[in-house]
Amino acid sequence: MPFVDIRLAGSATRAQKADIVADVTRSLVERLGKSPVAVQVVISEVSTENYGAGGLLVADRPTTAPRAQAEPMTATQAQAEEDAHAAVPPR
Repeated sequence: MPFVDIRLAGSATRAQKADIVADVTRSLVERLGKSPVAVQVVISEVSTENYGAGGLLVADRPTTAPRAQAEPMTATQAQAEEDAHAAVPPR
């Protein structure tokens, strides 16, 4: 029985988590031939105040300066800006 443990820095909506579970399950069914009912997925949301990287709490990382936008961001670009790993703290 496949067991997948996913940890997210920050939070996701119920719909996003449902999509993640469906995508991961589908992938294991297609790639490993597992039964969908056998796939177990746990999503844990870690507060950015309880997670550190590069010597700083993720919640304390400096925000990136707003960028000039000639065109709207794609959903992927917007998500990347929200992702705790998108910004690398200055050295």
